[in-house]
Parts: sequence; C-alpha cells; structure tokens
Amino acid sequence: MRASLIILLLVITTGLSAQRASNPDIKANYTKIERMIPMRDGIKLFTAIYIPKDSSQKYPILMERTPYSCAPYGEDKYPGRLGPNRLFPAEKYIFVYQDVRGRHMSEGQFQEMTPAIDHKKSNKDVDESSDTYDAIEWLLKNISNNNGSVGIYGISYPGFYASASLPDAHPAIKAVSPQAPVTDEFEGDDAYHRGAFYVMDNFSFDNFFDAPRTGPRQQDPPLSAAVDIKDVNEFYAAHEPISTLDSEYFHGKGKIWNEYLQHDTKDYYWQARNIRPHLKNIKPAVLVVGGWFDAEDMFGSLKTYEAIEKQTPNNNNRLVMGPWTHGGWESSNWSKFVGYTFGSNTSDYLQQMEFNFFNFYLKGKGNFNAGEATVFVTGSNQWKSFTKWPPQEAVSTTWWLNNNHSLLLNKGAVAGADEYVSDPANPVPYLNKKAGDRLSEYLAADQTFASQRPDVLYYTSDVLTDDITIAGPITAKLFVSMTGTDADFIVKVIDVLPDGTQTQQLVRAEVLRGKFRNSFEKPEPFKPGEITPVTFELNSTAHTFLKGHKIMVQIQSSWFPLTDLNPQKFTDIPTAKASDFQKATIHIYHDAQHPSAIQAGVIK
Repeated sequence: MRASLIILLLVITTGLSAQRASNPDIKANYTKIERMIPMRDGIKLFTAIYIPKDSSQKYPILMERTPYSCAPYGEDKYPGRLGPNRLFPAEKYIFVYQDVRGRHMSEGQFQEMTPAIDHKKSNKDVDESSDTYDAIEWLLKNISNNNGSVGIYGISYPGFYASASLPDAHPAIKAVSPQAPVTDEFEGDDAYHRGAFYVMDNFSFDNFFDAPRTGPRQQDPPLSAAVDIKDVNEFYAAHEPISTLDSEYFHGKGKIWNEYLQHDTKDYYWQARNIRPHLKNIKPAVLVVGGWFDAEDMFGSLKTYEAIEKQTPNNNNRLVMGPWTHGGWESSNWSKFVGYTFGSNTSDYLQQMEFNFFNFYLKGKGNFNAGEATVFVTGSNQWKSFTKWPPQEAVSTTWWLNNNHSLLLNKGAVAGADEYVSDPANPVPYLNKKAGDRLSEYLAADQTFASQRPDVLYYTSDVLTDDITIAGPITAKLFVSMTGTDADFIVKVIDVLPDGTQTQQLVRAEVLRGKFRNSFEKPEPFKPGEITPVTFELNSTAHTFLKGHKIMVQIQSSWFPLTDLNPQKFTDIPTAKASDFQKATIHIYHDAQHPSAIQAGVIK
C-alpha cells in the first residue's frame, strides 16, 4: 500500500485511524465488546461497540459502517479516538463500528456500492438499508442504557453507507451525516467523471482494496505486491492502453477493476449503484458535508443534498461545503491549502457544527440552527449561509470566449475560432509535479504550466474593477469540431492573481468524455469536421474573484494520468489497441453563430 494512500485513508476512515496508539482515556471511560450481529438472511456482521462506563444516564448510539475495517480487533484493544471528531468522546455516546457485509471480519459477499432494493420481497432481498436496519434493531434490544436514538455518519465509502441508511430508515435513526459520500460513480465520483475513467485513482485503490478473500480476515493484502509507482506520469504512460495494467499486475483477479472496465457506459451496472433515485421520503435529519477541493467525491456531496431536496418535500436536510480536500475537515488545523489561505481554522468550524448536530437530534441538547446551505467562499474567505443551494439570489451570468485569448465578461464582439492538436503520445499532465500517487493539490494548483502548452487554449478577462462572486454550478457551452470521432474536453475556471508571476490559481475544473455529450447511456461519435455543441456542468463552487484579479478559462483534451487517454477515435476504450490512439486537431468556435461560453451564478 502506498504511503499517500495510507495517509488519505487514515484521514477519512475511523477504522484505520483506530489502528493508531490507544488512548488511555477511552479505555478508562468505555467498555468495549465485540459481537457478530445477525442479518435477516442469516449473515453475521462483525461489530465493535464502545459503551460508557458511567451508567447513570442513557446514551444515544452513534454508528459508522465501513468497508475499511473497524480495527483494532480484540475487546482489550482500544482506538485513539471515538466518534466523528475530537469533541465526541468526552460527551459520551454508545459508539458502534461495523465491518460491512463481505469486508474484513464480517461474513457474506461484498458488492461494490451495493444496489438498493426498494421493494423487498423476502429475507433474501438485502441491501445496506436493511443491514443497517437489522444492526440497529439488534443494538436497541441487546445494548442496555441506550436512549432509543441512533445517528449514522461516515466519510467517503462510509459516507455512502450513511446515505444508504436513509431509504426505509429504522425509526430510531434520528440524524445522519453523509460526508463526501460516494454517490454516482459514473457521472462524477471516484470511478468515472462524466464518462472519463479516473485510471490513476482506481488502479491504486483497487490494488489496496480488492484482493480476493475466502472468508473473514482482519487485514487485506494488496491485489498485486509488484505495484511500485515512483512517477505516475511515467508509469501510466508505459501502461497505455490500460488493459496492460490487468495483464501485468492484476491477472484477472481484480473483481471491481474488471467491473469498472467492462461497464464503460452508464448501463445497468452503474444505474443500479446510483443511490440518488432512492433518496425519497427521507425522515431523519440530514447534514451533508463536502469539500471544494475534494478530488474524490465533491460531486457526491452536492448531488446527495440535491437528490433529497428534489425527492423529499419538507425535508430536514442541510449542506455544508468548505475549503477542504477529501475528509480534510477532520484535520486538527485546516487554515490553508496550496496557494489558498483561509484566515481561520475551518475544520474547527465544521467539527463544532457536526457536534451540535448530533447532540441536538440524539440528545435534545443545545441547539442546531445552521442555515440550509452553509458554504465557505474562497477568495473572500467568508462563511455564508443560504436558504437553498444553488442560491436563489445567484444571477445567471455568461462569459464569452473571444479572439486573442480574451474572455468577455460583458457582451461584445464574438468572433473567430481557435485550434489545437491533441496528441495521446504527449498528453497534458494534470499537475506539474513528480509523485508516486495522485496529489489532491491539483484542484488548487497554479495552471501556468498548462497555459504555456500549444495544446491548451486559454481566455483571460480584463483586470476586474469590482469583486465578482460566483456560487453554484458552472456550465461550459462549447462549439467544437475535430478531425477524429471522439475527444475529451477539460474546462478549467481560474483566478489570475495580481502577484509578480500572475499565478493562475485553479478554482474549478471538470472533464467530459465527448461521446457522452448527449447521453451517458448511449455514446455517439463525432462527425469529423462538423461543428457540434458540447455542453456540460462543472461542480458547484463558491469563490470571489477580487478586484484587481483576472478570470481565465482553459480548455484542453487530456488530463493525464488523472483520466485515461482518449484514443480520439470512437471505440471501446478499455479494449483499445495502441494503434487506435491518434492525434486530432480540435477547433473551439466562438463566432456569432457558435458563441462558446461559460455560465455561472453571480451573487452580490
């Protein structure tokens, strides 16, 4: 397992963080028991339970269900922390950690993003909602001194299990906090983004996560011990087409890896694993948490909140988005990231909110008066509260691409077209830095290295005479043509700083695999030379471009090795041959008939 991956998982999962040195205060104040809890189909799930020794009052249950292990195992082994953050152990809850079905010490077969079953016909119809329900039913009946209220939380994959507890939730569940939840892995979370495969993330993760097992085990071996990556650019360039990764390392044993590559459109596999359509009639209070620099599941946070809003009228659902990477809000101090400084410890802000949320809904203690949407605005470094997200006060504003690398913030002359040659043999790197793993800093990094390349187009505004704050999703509306039959389109929105080097600080970026421009289910080739509209949504942001700065937009057709290479030929990319990869000349039009533009919501 690579060091940076270990660090990431230590941050986002209590299970692995529990392997750190034991905290004597926890052992002094809690009794630990371990149980195998039966599910309705007879499968038993390993569960670690920490019960306050003080029995003078009843306590709510606060639960995390995880595929990453609820270690340390053994009733005499205690973790370094309990609960979602450092504030919880002294407050005292009955803390519960459970290895989900098919993982670590639990029985059963694991399924990637277990499909939800809305209408269960027998005890054999099980999903994560039913497993959560059965576990809670057992806990309420068998753990004394509980007050009958349950909270669920989790970050990343455990965030998915938190979301999955919401449909047909056990009536004892009063509060749920899905944080950076994996939600829709084809459109925008860990596996694919708008149809483009995130090869670097998934190869490293599956190697750590997906080794076959024959039964319960405390630790997972790597899928391949031969993986040793010192420079991601060199490693993945040497393994294109990506089919060579399996033939050299996984040898057909990576079940999830194989599933990902076999399902490279949004077919039944991905549709069944999209939790969003099932987030209906949600009764518990919900606090969705996400980060503006989350390289894994920013989409999941935003779209989980959105799905509940749309499908559960009069819900008790709130969103918090801060300037964090994946799970960064669990850090002891988060006051800066790459070139951004935030003016305060933003993790303190979230941890206190999270503490108040569970205390209020599970103990009836204190108050929880957070706004509907609480977001941190980068650039101006302000926490702002809105009555909905995206904000209703945001005014849709269009910025047009124009000749001479100019970006028009006010309607003016729009003319011409630009071109670049996209060459799979010389792709645009996602970051101008050597590393053995994907670095989250790419979402905030200086983009000057990219704008200096001939295969990256850029468009820059005049110096701003007033602050401009955008809030909500950004939409790219492009008119393109190409010499091939497919291409990726990466659009970046950038804040150009008035410093000595005119730093091009990334604000938001996203990719669309062009063949999915009209449908994620039914890809379509481009017709060479034909001008074609390509429109797609970048994730939401909240950012102030300050007076004296400039706004820049960049467009390119590779983002390597963050995404796998597009051969620029309409084909089944996971099985493409080396001969399928070809150069393509791509035009971006911005004339009166084809006004390529960026749209965003602007607030005062």
